[in-house]
Amino acid sequence: MKKTNLTLALLASGMMLSSLATAQEKTPPPMKPEATEFYTPVPPRVTPGANNTAPPSDAIVLFDGSNLNGFVSARDGSSPAEWTIENGELVVTRGKGDIQSKIPFGDAQYHVEWSAPTEIVGEGQGRGNSGFFLMGLYEVQVLDSYESKTYTNGQAGSIYKQFPPLAMALRPPGEWNYYDIIFKAPRFNKDGILTSPATVTVLMNGVLVQNHVVLRGPTEYIGIPNYKAHPEELPIKLQDHGNPVRFRNIWVRKL
Repeated sequence: MKKTNLTLALLASGMMLSSLATAQEKTPPPMKPEATEFYTPVPPRVTPGANNTAPPSDAIVLFDGSNLNGFVSARDGSSPAEWTIENGELVVTRGKGDIQSKIPFGDAQYHVEWSAPTEIVGEGQGRGNSGFFLMGLYEVQVLDSYESKTYTNGQAGSIYKQFPPLAMALRPPGEWNYYDIIFKAPRFNKDGILTSPATVTVLMNGVLVQNHVVLRGPTEYIGIPNYKAHPEELPIKLQDHGNPVRFRNIWVRKL
């Protein structure tokens, strides 16, 4: 009886090994290149600008040097913006207050060029200070911190009071700097609860200074930022901090 069982066990084992060997011999047919290719959706065609900072064909141009039609006063959101235009450049006019875009934006790609005053006045946050506020709430700092000491999360290229720049690629006062910004707006549910925070990527003069950082909330000068529910799209804002900072070539692509 034991001999019979042993024989049966050996036969079963042999059959199993034979089956495994056969399975190993049967390799799947090679995958064709077409198996990992798809043809839809087709990306929309966008004609790039004539140079690396010029607006592409699908951009919304907020300021091209000719007029302030793209902006209003941020004090009431409707009266004309009172900053001045000199030689095609938008100049912060002290005491006239912040200005904001007429068009609201959410997820977007931004391009903005700015120049700090050549007349050096003040130090730290009092020198060549302005700001580019995404949705009017989340500030990418504009500041002459070329050779001026201030807190690192308040330097040019910082997400103000939240994230210092990864590098300082600022040009001297009087020369033009540019920011390229990729912004993902925060999301809130129907009860006003945050479901997805805002994220920002910033390049300063072609150098990455903010790498997809997750914002902690709207910009606060004093205190800890906390999200509060707001619309999916809001105007951008440029800050009047009392310094004659200049802007040019401001455009946006909605994403």
